[in-house]
Amino acid sequence: MEMKTKVHAEEGKQELHITREFDLPVELLFKAYEEPGLIEEWMGTKVLKLENKDHGAYRFETSDTSGNVVFSANGVIHEFKPNRQIIRTFEMENTPFPVQLEFLEFEKLTENTSKLNILMVFKSGADRDQLLKLPFAKGINMAHDTLQKIVNKTR
Repeated sequence: MEMKTKVHAEEGKQELHITREFDLPVELLFKAYEEPGLIEEWMGTKVLKLENKDHGAYRFETSDTSGNVVFSANGVIHEFKPNRQIIRTFEMENTPFPVQLEFLEFEKLTENTSKLNILMVFKSGADRDQLLKLPFAKGINMAHDTLQKIVNKTR
């Protein structure tokens, strides 16, 4: 099965380019990154904090069935432009990965389709390459597939 989310890593660089086209109006795609309930559904993680504003902050946490925290992440939202852009930091806690900078751009293609462009900037190319050794591309594709299905139900 073809992965609809494309992950591109240029050799020798410290960034990742991620693109995905959705069969969703740009407003609904953006809503999936803005509303805690939708984020929890498609990401499968609990939203503990989400301040959708310039200089806001967020915190996500995922627990196993026994209640043990298996994933936690946090960051600062530097810019928040509804239906257009989110610029934020992203830190996976309790991992060797340093904080990264993310530029999420939401692009209207037609009335019913949109595109998400993500630029992730890492501290080093080695940090980026370490992430790519994990099933990152497969995971983000699966998450975006889930986003498409869940947001379609809200129409």
